[in-house]
Amino acid sequence: MKIFKIMLPVIAFLAVGTGYANKNDVNNNADNNIKVAEQHNDEESLDNANRVLYENCTNLNDEVACNSLGYSYSEGRGVKQNYSKANIYYEKACNMNNGEGCYNLGILYRNGRGVKQDYSKAKIYDEKACKMNDGEGCHNLGYSYDSGIGVKQDYSKANIYYEKACNLNVGRGCYNLGILYDTGRGVKQDYKKANTYYEKACNLSDGTGCFNFGNSYAEGKDVKQDYSKANIYYEKACNLNEGSGCLNLGNSYSNGEGLKQDYKKANTYYEKACNLNEGSGCFNLGLSYAKGQGVKQDYSKAKSYYEKACNLDEGLGCLNLGLLHAKGLGLRQDVNVAVSYFKKSCNLKNNTACYNLGIAYNNGIGVRQNRTTAKEYYGKACDLGNQEGCDNYRKLNEQGY
Repeated sequence: MKIFKIMLPVIAFLAVGTGYANKNDVNNNADNNIKVAEQHNDEESLDNANRVLYENCTNLNDEVACNSLGYSYSEGRGVKQNYSKANIYYEKACNMNNGEGCYNLGILYRNGRGVKQDYSKAKIYDEKACKMNDGEGCHNLGYSYDSGIGVKQDYSKANIYYEKACNLNVGRGCYNLGILYDTGRGVKQDYKKANTYYEKACNLSDGTGCFNFGNSYAEGKDVKQDYSKANIYYEKACNLNEGSGCLNLGNSYSNGEGLKQDYKKANTYYEKACNLNEGSGCFNLGLSYAKGQGVKQDYSKAKSYYEKACNLDEGLGCLNLGLLHAKGLGLRQDVNVAVSYFKKSCNLKNNTACYNLGIAYNNGIGVRQNRTTAKEYYGKACDLGNQEGCDNYRKLNEQGY
């Protein structure tokens, strides 16, 4: 009888386009006082600062104060969180041609906070913000066209608004513009331009830009392949709390690419990636504990990290968690539980998990024997590139299942 097959690669992800932005910065002395008061948990100062914002907004028609007051209500800064009131003050700021107010109003409509969710209205306010040179508004308008949320998908228009956002020094605008050139959506594919925008995004402290620029060096995409430079940008990304950067820097230490192999350092970066909810970082750290690579072998810790990876929809985490249960490594052997994790992993398109399910149903391991179901899972494994799945599918098919 064939035993379950295990696959244990160390993997990396490519970052893709990021979603809508959320702005937190406003320029107002009272707003700065709020920040200081929050740090010191000073309720009286918070109350006074918001009172100043209210007076400036209502009595002086100060659009910046109105926007800041809206932000206080949106975030519950010194006042009870109230999106309906935030909407009132953002709208007043927007009507006085404050771009940030229009942008923030768009956020409320997009997320349905204090107002009925309405992507069309969100687009209107993003457009108004962008016309007033609010870069985040331009970015969000670009993302709407990129993703087809609330508008007909149009990559050419996405390109226009991302470019304006980038020119206004919004890092994610540069990053998403790079993605369009990298993938040839709405523009002619051009890796050189993609790298230019990734680099600018990185210089504007956008971690995903640093990560993708690092990938360009790792892959030699319109630049000379250079793992050392790739690692510089992965480290920048990681320092900006981009989990994928931490993951790939960990991979570089694990594989000795562009620096001296060091499993301990690899695990340090995998742990940071995992803490940033990068599922592959959790999986790789679990793998290190399972193999005793750079750490003392510990199946219980491996299980914990595989569980977190699986909960973050990393199929390899679910697969290896199932294998621990199937083999009774660090826990009580339970093939039924193993099968449940293989099913989740297979649904996450892991071909080895689908193949293992084929074995389980073909031989009645942890489930009632059912060769028709086994054939289905072998077929899924085959479709996902597992040759043994193809072979077993063919054999069952020849047997009339």
